[in-house]
Amino acid sequence: MANHKSAEKRARQTERRTAENNARRSRLRGSTKKVEEAIKSGDKKAAAEALRVAQPDIQRGATARVIAKNAAARRVSRLNARIKAMA
Repeated sequence: MANHKSAEKRARQTERRTAENNARRSRLRGSTKKVEEAIKSGDKKAAAEALRVAQPDIQRGATARVIAKNAAARRVSRLNARIKAMA
């Protein structure tokens, strides 16, 4: 456990930051899952709408460094490609 006042503060900050990052990561996974489910259902319009809602969450995750910037771009690109490939 922290022995100095500054170390105690850093521990509090880390705890708060970890909770925020976990929430962001969870939101990112959930929104991606909604797009995946819409793609599986075969409804192109619903999938496109789900991606439109999910994209800001994915980009926010990259901005907050929950995931890497290129990983976020790759996820959006692959989801978009799968939606475009739908009948």
